[in-house]
Amino acid sequence: MRITIPHIGNMYVAFRSIFNGVGVDMVVPPPTSKHTLSLGVKYSPEFVCLPFKLTLGNFIEALDLGAELLIQAGGPGLCRYGYYARDQAKILQDLGYSFEMVTTELFESRIVGVANLAKRLSNNAPFTRIASAMRLGMAKIAAMDDVERVVHQVRARETHKGMATRIYRETVQAIDDAQGHKSLKAVTKDFICRLRDVPIDTETKPLVVGIMGEFFIVLDPFSNMDVEIELGKLGVEVRRSAFVSHWLKFSLFLNAFGISEKDRIHQAALPYLKRDVGGDGWESVGEPILHRDEYDGMVHLSPFTCMPEIIAQNIMPTIKDRLPVLTIICDEQMGRAGMVTRLEAFVDLLWKKREAARRGESRQGRGFSVSLSSGGS
Repeated sequence: MRITIPHIGNMYVAFRSIFNGVGVDMVVPPPTSKHTLSLGVKYSPEFVCLPFKLTLGNFIEALDLGAELLIQAGGPGLCRYGYYARDQAKILQDLGYSFEMVTTELFESRIVGVANLAKRLSNNAPFTRIASAMRLGMAKIAAMDDVERVVHQVRARETHKGMATRIYRETVQAIDDAQGHKSLKAVTKDFICRLRDVPIDTETKPLVVGIMGEFFIVLDPFSNMDVEIELGKLGVEVRRSAFVSHWLKFSLFLNAFGISEKDRIHQAALPYLKRDVGGDGWESVGEPILHRDEYDGMVHLSPFTCMPEIIAQNIMPTIKDRLPVLTIICDEQMGRAGMVTRLEAFVDLLWKKREAARRGESRQGRGFSVSLSSGGS
């Protein structure tokens, strides 16, 4: 049986490694594109969020390539994402596709559920083989995240814009092709060395801007129109706490690794929001507080109609002594030129704020907030 998953950042690399490692054929949907979006928009309810539309488009493209079993995250704790599988299955059935839909129920069965799914799909492969495949898949995701952190540093300082991004794209393919841990380690080391060799301006002290918001939009370059690359072009070093490897560890193991960044963010948010509101809303309240002494500002990414992020956005103006925040609301109407113009304006404001602080001027207005809705070109 040929399986597929929708694109969420580079998560397909981990799952392809896992399922290929146990002898299961995986169909990776084509890279998310305007065609993917047009399919999702055409067959989705009008006011459903962008991640729903894009993952539905991924599934349609994968089914057209011969996929027979669709894997989608599900269960409580995932905002409306937990209901995607049921609703998308009904839409695809109405379109005449024949398939099986399986949900991972990440926040219930966790690592055991994924292992059992792999065992079922691989005709009862031994758990030792499954564990080995899962270990390599997780290592690949962690390696890509390690390389990406270096990319964020280099991109803001490189003298020839675009070199770090080109190297990173080569890195993803090389890591995907790695056949074992030794090969993976060598590939990762090689590409990090290549990034370190990129010519940079050693005198520059770039702005540091955090990226926060809804997990899918933060990690999907198509959804956010390459906001990290655009900020890098403006000489901004991007920081974010959301990485695929961290999300998988939290989803599969909960907090078996001690106090996490997520715990610290929740503690920072407690004076303003005392409980989880679903999705990443709690984190979006806490991040501008937790990182107020480390970053110059934050970019808040949210899909149109996302309730957890709407809650967070409405709380932000009440937070005292927080970072400046630019909210970008993403849907199929958003235009790249309009987004870049607003990023440029936001970055200009942050530079002026830094210069004012150097001159010892008043810090009044430290926590200004800007909202950018979708649309514009």
